[in-house]
Amino acid sequence: MNWMKYLSLYFLISAIVILPGIYSLVRFGLKPSIEFTGGSRFTLVQSKSTPDTILQSFKEYTPVLESSDNNSLTIKSKEISQESVQKILETLKPDSPEIKLTDFETIGPALGKETIKKTANALIIASFLLLAYISLAFKQLKYGICAVLAMFHDTAVLLGSFSLLGYFWGIEVDLLFVTAILTILSFSVHDTIVVYDRIRELSHKHKNTDYVSLINQAVTETMARSLNNSLTIIFMLLAMFLIGGETTKYFSLALLIGTITGTYSSTFTAAPLLIFWEKHFSKNK
Repeated sequence: MNWMKYLSLYFLISAIVILPGIYSLVRFGLKPSIEFTGGSRFTLVQSKSTPDTILQSFKEYTPVLESSDNNSLTIKSKEISQESVQKILETLKPDSPEIKLTDFETIGPALGKETIKKTANALIIASFLLLAYISLAFKQLKYGICAVLAMFHDTAVLLGSFSLLGYFWGIEVDLLFVTAILTILSFSVHDTIVVYDRIRELSHKHKNTDYVSLINQAVTETMARSLNNSLTIIFMLLAMFLIGGETTKYFSLALLIGTITGTYSSTFTAAPLLIFWEKHFSKNK
């Protein structure tokens, strides 16, 4: 099948997926968790008091109910000391004697800003290293640039998706989300390198074949491997998202979105970008 005759369609699909997310990122941004904004998170175990009653007791700290499971409540709030939490719990004990604090963490705003800075630095450093490595490995700058552009494509889809999820459903991004982004970048580039390596092998074997035909053959030969490899990961991540715990639910979702878009981009973004580069920027066109 001549996959590469639908270049405009592939770029159109990418634009349709990315542009709403980019708009949401610019307009609404991401909804950061306390790891980035600073604040406190604590878990209470109780049997009688209602969640509304407990939240009302912490109202001066702007509490938000993060999760509720049986008699356990996890609350996020502005920065508060553990001693202050204990004092407030004492006022609730006449109505709910069994209430107690089981988990507590607090992060200052300065540490949150430092986390954002380190995350941005990690993405920038990873991009430059991948650009240099792929360009050197394939001995042509276009391979490195096109692979990094495909990687940015996946990053834009993932960030845009979580911006929309944060605006409409209040889903926050945390350090696990950062881990998911870095994991997806490596997965996306790995899949792209497989396609590029096949293009290089075919170019050595068929020196008189035009470049578009080489890329189309490489995509055809690697398609089954890429799909089989990705589907096993997708099924596992889907199961984790549907039946996994609350703490890893959106981490699994981020990996799921990234795996799907990474599988797509390695074939239908990274390879078409090479053709686009060859037509418009190559000196030997």
